[in-house]
Amino acid sequence: MFGRKNRRHSVIDTLVGANSSINGDLFFSGGCHIDGTVNGSVSADLDGNSALSISEDGNVEGGVKVPYVVLNGIVRGDVVASRRVELGPTARVIGNVYYNLIEMAIGAEINGKLVHQPEGQVPLLEQAARSLRPPTKIGAGS
Repeated sequence: MFGRKNRRHSVIDTLVGANSSINGDLFFSGGCHIDGTVNGSVSADLDGNSALSISEDGNVEGGVKVPYVVLNGIVRGDVVASRRVELGPTARVIGNVYYNLIEMAIGAEINGKLVHQPEGQVPLLEQAARSLRPPTKIGAGS
């Protein structure tokens, strides 16, 4: 899942199947694979070893905040990877990518900024992660 040298999670603990759709945020630990659609953010503890893979048919309509990301599908939102992000040839990101290490195949698209965050610089990662949360509505008459 992460190349020959950096296999972190080959076990899938959470699976969103091809004919499945989740409306809401998804928080997981361990390995997560998305073949379907998530209408909300996908996140895991940035200090852990959790890994997310999104297939060519996978689609996330919200931000991603995970230590390890392998993307071949579409993410409409910011991608925050505290350890490593791997963008396959069919990967599409409509948003910014915050990364420590990145691997990008020919054909991958990013419609946003690439922001390098060395492992010690967590404040910008946290700032990006906060932007994944929906804004709080103050009142109806404001």
